[in-house]
Amino acid sequence: MALVSRALVAAAVLTLFSLFLSVEAQTLPPAPDPCATKSNTSCVECLRDVNCLWCGLNKQCINYPVRSILPPSSICPLDWARWGVCWLNLKGLLIGLLAVAGSLLIIAIVLVCCCCCFRCQPRVGSKKEAARMERDTQMGNAEAQ
Repeated sequence: MALVSRALVAAAVLTLFSLFLSVEAQTLPPAPDPCATKSNTSCVECLRDVNCLWCGLNKQCINYPVRSILPPSSICPLDWARWGVCWLNLKGLLIGLLAVAGSLLIIAIVLVCCCCCFRCQPRVGSKKEAARMERDTQMGNAEAQ
């Protein structure tokens, strides 16, 4: 009798487990792409969502390819791609960001060089002061003798 009840419990557990797996295996249909629904509208409408990229060449609104820094030209050429604002294409945005970064880098290098040069350069005043102190000590020694 105990053997039969153990078998029934095991069968019930296996049945519940298989039901759980069949429920988990069912997948929901993919959600519609929010950017694709804004295609053939306007750049402003597309770029209200920060995940979207507007391609003015074919008036398509697509998800920004976050795996790559810049979208490949097969998706949209940089001259026609807009992200964030409609009045600036990605090529202009990239050139502007690189110019700002380059300027900041040059400024940082100049500041570092100036700081290093001023620290390493011996001070003119300290040489004069050292010579005066040496003369004073020599005069003091001469008076003592």
